[in-house]
Amino acid sequence: MTGFFFAMLVTEHQNPDLFYAIQEKNLARQYDLLTNFIEIGIKQGPSSVDKYMLWALNHVAVAGISQFGGRFREEPIYVGNHIPPHFNDVPELMDRFISFIHENWDNYPPAMLAGYGLWRLNWIHPFIEGNGRTARAVCYYLLCVRSGSLLPGRKTVPERIRENPEPYYAALQEIDRIWADGNLDLSSIEAYLANLLEAQLRDEDNPEK
Repeated sequence: MTGFFFAMLVTEHQNPDLFYAIQEKNLARQYDLLTNFIEIGIKQGPSSVDKYMLWALNHVAVAGISQFGGRFREEPIYVGNHIPPHFNDVPELMDRFISFIHENWDNYPPAMLAGYGLWRLNWIHPFIEGNGRTARAVCYYLLCVRSGSLLPGRKTVPERIRENPEPYYAALQEIDRIWADGNLDLSSIEAYLANLLEAQLRDEDNPEK
């Protein structure tokens, strides 16, 4: 049984072509699941945001390329110059993350709320693999549900982030610096997402333009 478990996993080093092919297919499946969640969220509001939704989005994103998808990490992880919180703190931090979204649902405009979700999930890094993919999915979920519809456009905000990630990293790092000083200022990520969303809605191939 153990051998079968390991056989159902491909690593980037072992077979990079297959790894990236599976990753792309996983992203397509994650988007299908995300649209289902958006439909539910539009009906139910902030109460639909919970850890089970996050687990499901992560599991789909890393199926076949990570053995611990869909569950919070129980080991340390390092991301460039950022050292995420200790894994023992992850469950409470995620409870606080979800609570923040619920409590500020009507206080924050869509791009700001989505920006918080994008930054905070990356800061906590609650999963072993697929944190960025999960954070971008949650970001788009918050943009759509808080706006009240599945937003039109040929190329979505998460796709635009992946296409040009440098401004994305810069915005996250700026908020990290402010947070380290004991403050929270989401203006940089809000402006960044608002520009991406405007580009999505103005897409030339958008049939609803």
